[in-house]
Amino acid sequence: MTVAIVLAAGAPAAGQPTAAGDTLADRLAEQWHRAGVTHVRRAANLTELATLVDAATGPVIVSGTDLVAHTAVLRHLATSPVGPTVALVLTDPPAPGQAVVREERGQVVDAGPDGRLDGGQTGVFGGALRVGRDDLSALAAAARAAVAGTPIAGTAAVAGTPPAAGPEAAGSAVDRLFTGLTALGTLTFAHRVRLLVAHRVADPAGLAAAEAAVAAVDEDRAELRLSVKEKDDFFTTFFVSTWSPYVTKASAKLGLTPTGVTAISVLFAAVAAVLFGVGGRPALVTGAVLLYLGFVLDCVDGQLARYTRHFSAWGGWLDTMADRAKEYLVYAGLGYGATAAGFRYGWALAVAAMTLQTVRHMTDTWYGVLHDEAARRPKAVGGGGGGIGDRLNAASTRVQADTGSLSYWLKRTVVFPIGERWALIALTVALFGPLVSLVAVLTWGVLAFAYTGALRTLRARWMWVPVLDTVDATLHRDDGPIAARFPVLRPMGPLTLAVLGALGPAALLVAAGLRVRAGDEAGGLAWAVPVALLVLLVAALGAGAAHNGPLDWLVPAALRAGEYLFAIAAGVVGGAPAWVVFGYVFVLTLHHYDLTARLEKRQAAPPLHGATLGWEGRSAVLAVAAFAGFAGIAMATLGAYLLVVFVGSVVLAWVVLPARARRGVGVPAGGEVRQPG
Repeated sequence: MTVAIVLAAGAPAAGQPTAAGDTLADRLAEQWHRAGVTHVRRAANLTELATLVDAATGPVIVSGTDLVAHTAVLRHLATSPVGPTVALVLTDPPAPGQAVVREERGQVVDAGPDGRLDGGQTGVFGGALRVGRDDLSALAAAARAAVAGTPIAGTAAVAGTPPAAGPEAAGSAVDRLFTGLTALGTLTFAHRVRLLVAHRVADPAGLAAAEAAVAAVDEDRAELRLSVKEKDDFFTTFFVSTWSPYVTKASAKLGLTPTGVTAISVLFAAVAAVLFGVGGRPALVTGAVLLYLGFVLDCVDGQLARYTRHFSAWGGWLDTMADRAKEYLVYAGLGYGATAAGFRYGWALAVAAMTLQTVRHMTDTWYGVLHDEAARRPKAVGGGGGGIGDRLNAASTRVQADTGSLSYWLKRTVVFPIGERWALIALTVALFGPLVSLVAVLTWGVLAFAYTGALRTLRARWMWVPVLDTVDATLHRDDGPIAARFPVLRPMGPLTLAVLGALGPAALLVAAGLRVRAGDEAGGLAWAVPVALLVLLVAALGAGAAHNGPLDWLVPAALRAGEYLFAIAAGVVGGAPAWVVFGYVFVLTLHHYDLTARLEKRQAAPPLHGATLGWEGRSAVLAVAAFAGFAGIAMATLGAYLLVVFVGSVVLAWVVLPARARRGVGVPAGGEVRQPG
């Protein structure tokens, strides 16, 4: 249950009459009701607010009484999916006493009175914030500290100087409250206002101007335009978002849900994959068109969620998983089609494309976590001293700020985002066929991986943030019971060990590939499979080590690469059919994307995670099977088992455990999940 508290203290505009004849405080309370908040309370001062917060059992929204805004702005803040705690941030010039903020990557990393940030502010606090349940104790502490006039503990470490506090401090109570909450180190995301209107007012003239600005904007039309991402990639911006809002509007009128649109998108991609496998120019062209339309719907599901404000943890997880499943189904269709057209290694190219994209996505996810963590540690980020990482970061910031320039679009395109991948697949398969399409995807993917990997490595060394120390490294390494029993080889570091471990499977795969190309049987290398496993298990020596090196965010990707390479090599040596190898790796990617999706959505481990055996356990099973000569059967069986475990985890996480939580029944240890929606 979300509670909205209208805080009047220190806001002279609270009692000003609006054009409708009521006061600003009355109108804000009514607007919060219309924004979907069922419980609206009023607090005359910060002491009353702290008491209300103590009694709250869910998220709390706090707003001052000098805010004039569209109801949609309040609804967007109340339903924002970016994080539990979100603050409204405006671009208006700060009035005396108003808090200004500094943001990095959408996070508020500092806040204080105008002038304290030494010109480093990126916006002004909008007088309203939503505080997640886990941050309510910090909110109450900030309120009481502001009343008592005591400095916030830890302020100097976080923001450099203590915030203004106490009843004598300048500015309204909501500004002092927000400054104190930020000083406590609370992770707060910034919610910017686009297309709609929000202003803080201090006098009748400001009130009249703000009301006129609100009345001049068509709220529904603006919300439809807001459903499109502000910054997207080149293909999506110019070939999808120009007309997808019309589909979004129609979907809303038809009563479709974002999940329903996602399902239709998956269906389109699956049919396209089948047509790519069938072959023939009409089928390939039709498949390319369906692939494009499927990508449009892939954009529409997110736009529909933003337009209707129907967000849920389940929807976010499903969207992430569906994107990867669709793409890899398409790779399967291309691999089958290339093989059917007479190319011997069609499936091999499909497996390579899937492996490359998955390892790339692992680095994307973890670099994002690294950058977010660095944004919360401004001193660590600022310690570059003008080195190459500092210069690269400054150059990237300049390019990203120059929206619409050639350099801006080149930077967004060269990294080979999903829109460009689907466009490349559709064009090449329609014009040339599945083989050329797979080669094109692999070529661009390798170049993009090299480009992003090199730049991110340099910037990460400059930032030096121990990102894996902030999460469960064992979970995201995907370690199993075998790795947990290995001794720790600390001097080499977990990344060095993970890379060394991947070299064994890579060497085995190269040797097996050369034998197959020469016409020999790869089964003659069965003796080398246990050797490659022993080399792979070197990575387990880093399982218990501290993952606090500047590049240890690469450890999960290195472990994924090692396991996939070993599985492929074991399949080739053991004579497993190529499509079985593809299917097994595909199931592995679902498992690993589940982990990264949960990381991004700040959720607990999958309920049945312990049953997945870990990367080393699965590899040991395949090693025994390949050595004994039944790799195909073992790979199919293990893949089916992992798929059942994956589906079971999905059902438990999103159906059974939330239902039990709603009934007040306890959940098993380790099975706690955040209720979707």
